[in-house]
Amino acid sequence: MNVNFEYYKIFYYVAKYKNFTKAANALGNSQPNVTRTMNCLEQELHCKLFIRTNRGVQLTPEGEQLYSHVAAAMTQLQTAESELAASSGLEHGSVSIGATETALNIFLLEKLKPFHIHYPGIRLKIYNHSTPQAIRSVRNGEIDFAVVTTPTQVEPPLKEVRLKTFREILVGGRTFTALGSQNLSLAEVQKYPFICLGKETMTYQFYHQFFLEHGLELQPDTEAATTDQILPLVMCELGLAFLPEPMAVEAIRNRQIIQIQLREEIPERQICMVYDRQRPIGTAAQTLRRIITGEATLPV
Repeated sequence: MNVNFEYYKIFYYVAKYKNFTKAANALGNSQPNVTRTMNCLEQELHCKLFIRTNRGVQLTPEGEQLYSHVAAAMTQLQTAESELAASSGLEHGSVSIGATETALNIFLLEKLKPFHIHYPGIRLKIYNHSTPQAIRSVRNGEIDFAVVTTPTQVEPPLKEVRLKTFREILVGGRTFTALGSQNLSLAEVQKYPFICLGKETMTYQFYHQFFLEHGLELQPDTEAATTDQILPLVMCELGLAFLPEPMAVEAIRNRQIIQIQLREEIPERQICMVYDRQRPIGTAAQTLRRIITGEATLPV
């Protein structure tokens, strides 16, 4: 049986209002067309659905049976339409983001706060990833986009958008206060205990290359899993470390750690967004992505 689904929609309104004229008005249709459509539906289903009366129509037992199913389907469709309308209006929805701790702390948080205040119905899912993990999750379609730190290894169809430049500084605990007045070379840094992120991170690869370019080998005494772990390790006097300057400023101001000048210039790094150009994402994710990249602003 291949019944036109529009017939069921018209049937729903006729059964709901128990009147052809009222159903036609609700549908923006004509009463003769609604009557003709119901005659066609009865012919195709080989049963009588309505009993015509002077006051309108009544459902036959077969009509009642059909209406129970059609009404349930219409309710589901109307609910779906309402949810989609709310989603497109940013009343509901979700955004999943993979972020490195550095990117989260010195850039992403300041973008998420006003977005969340403006769109409180949008659920945010933030995954703590290293840069390689975040890029892999974007490629596998597990997150909407990633906000990470360079260096990155991005290949089409993924796209990288640079968002912010930052520098890292050399810091140590108060045990190393005497070094604060000195200007160390990278070779001299190797004489002291050193803290770094693990080998699976792009930060390790960045400093491994930095040391190699100066004829040295990176040999950390302590490896941390996340950037947030490095500051407490430095404060506990486990060694020197490179930290993003914005993450170290307060501790330096409070004299919990000291900044050590380095003769060699540490290359600038970037915070980047990575997303899949070929993968569609929801309205909420599209909106937040455009706000983060500066393509759009929050409504006033």
